[in-house]
Amino acid sequence: MRKSIKVVLAAVSTLLICAPAYAFHSGGVAECEGCHTMHNSLDGAANATGLPQYQSGPFLLKANDASGSCLNCHNAADTAPSSYHISTDTSKLGPGLPPVEATPGGDFAWLKKTYAFAIRGNATTEDGDRHGHNIVAADFGYIADKTLTTAPGGTYPAATLACSSCHDPHGKYRRFADGTQATTGLPIFNSGSYNNSKDPIAGVAAVGVYRILGGVGYQPKSLTGSYAFANKAPDAVSPSTYNRLETTGQTHVAYGQGMSEYCANCHTEMLENSYTSGMGGLVHPAGNAAKLTAPIAANYNSYVTSGIMTNTDATKAYSSLVPFELGTADYTVLKGLALNTDTADQSASTTSNVSCLSCHRAHASGFESMTRYNLANEFMTIADTAGVAQYDPSTTEGKINHGKNVAEQTAAYYGRPATAFGPYARDLCNKCHAKD
Repeated sequence: MRKSIKVVLAAVSTLLICAPAYAFHSGGVAECEGCHTMHNSLDGAANATGLPQYQSGPFLLKANDASGSCLNCHNAADTAPSSYHISTDTSKLGPGLPPVEATPGGDFAWLKKTYAFAIRGNATTEDGDRHGHNIVAADFGYIADKTLTTAPGGTYPAATLACSSCHDPHGKYRRFADGTQATTGLPIFNSGSYNNSKDPIAGVAAVGVYRILGGVGYQPKSLTGSYAFANKAPDAVSPSTYNRLETTGQTHVAYGQGMSEYCANCHTEMLENSYTSGMGGLVHPAGNAAKLTAPIAANYNSYVTSGIMTNTDATKAYSSLVPFELGTADYTVLKGLALNTDTADQSASTTSNVSCLSCHRAHASGFESMTRYNLANEFMTIADTAGVAQYDPSTTEGKINHGKNVAEQTAAYYGRPATAFGPYARDLCNKCHAKD
């Protein structure tokens, strides 16, 4: 009887520690024992990866560093996208095998995929470091960026980049009924990230900010120096089921506003210089003020593929490979558009704006510079002898596939077959700039 009770308690403990993220973190801070251990001991054995019994990690974490504590739950040896996982375990990453998680932010495991290939006979390498944010998680094989020592356009130190650099592990930031955010005040009673999340109750309770991100004044306890965030968490809503392939339907995260401003907490200079383009030294417009012009919105909505600008169906205009912000903080609107089906009017307009996530994934991707699609060549696809679109299968010429086989290219595009783009489809900059 005693043994069976232990088995049940162990099972319950596992469920509590690694419950679905939108349940585990639904009250802001999760169960303390989900991340921390007083003595690193459970039923007479060490319960923290790589640490001896009775010796906890820094800050009593169940890992050797902050990101390791997160990946205890968010890393998995999956063979298909699953729940809240954002990192495919190394055991599933053999040669030619792509990372499998397909969250909107991407799979960090692309950082572990380095490709050697030739372009016009010249040996070339696409280093895994260039695929995303190089979080440091020693227990899971993630190390600091070997090239960049600070955030591009900023000073945030790469050697201490962690999940907790952006996400507040204690979930203190809350959104009130009037849309304001703070770290204190009404209690957080639900996640504010999903289309099925509860709304804040005026004068009674708040909800968490999007993805438990840190807001104004946030800086991880482990980081010394002056790096406190100046900008608040963005307004956005995700479908409650979001880790999924987009073979037949897209995952529509309803980005409202403030994402680029949030990225500028670390990449300050990129946003400061981004509001005007077409002049030397300036970069692509991004931010709440970077509204789409009428011609750009028209291009976006009508674009089907290279040379075909014939779409008139508003439910088919949007692409999660080129998302835009809606330019609103109205959560009723955002929740209504956070869908896993292409059934709502998601077309662009002059109230929409470009954000950093219009081109990049927040975590990592299968492409250099963590972009959502391949920018390294003008073509994303080719065609077979019958004229049917296909991903480039070449093993000798890597100018299009950059050393990735067809399975890896398909995974990088979240399960979309090449026929979703058409033969000789040019990169998706053309979604906005087809006529520029």
